[in-house]
Amino acid sequence: MTAMQVVFLVTAVVTLGGAVMVVTARNLVHAALWLILTLFGVAVMFALLNAPFFTVVQVVIYIGAISILMIFAIMLTRRVMQDSGPQVNPGWWMSILLALLLFGGLTWMLSTWTGFGTPLPDLPAGVDPLLALGKALVSPDGYVLPFELASVLLLAALIGAIVVAWEKKS
Repeated sequence: MTAMQVVFLVTAVVTLGGAVMVVTARNLVHAALWLILTLFGVAVMFALLNAPFFTVVQVVIYIGAISILMIFAIMLTRRVMQDSGPQVNPGWWMSILLALLLFGGLTWMLSTWTGFGTPLPDLPAGVDPLLALGKALVSPDGYVLPFELASVLLLAALIGAIVVAWEKKS
């Protein structure tokens, strides 16, 4: 086993463990911190795949912006939250069964897919993939509308967190 494979396996175990802790943590702040660990594991996976742009995007946007925004929202709305009794659904075993069925189905589907052996086409000479991605994001006939909609969605989430946390003076 090479060093890259060991790093991949350790990162995969840490990422999956963090994801399990996100959905099982009883404290929202702890769940958000586990989410940061999980997203960092995904960033390491991108780095292992030699995708530096996506690694930086994962760290800056998801860990640096989204996770911190979630932590601020949790902290600012703490006074609104109250204990509502047991948090575990009595049908929890159905979710485990469904997850196992989905995992088995995806494993079967991917094991029969032949696309993994197909080589990717080479980029034409002189084409910079990051430059092409940047042009696609901001050109009018590219992905500028989804890019702008995502930014408006993030702005709306930030404004919503401020409105919820705003203390009304009586």
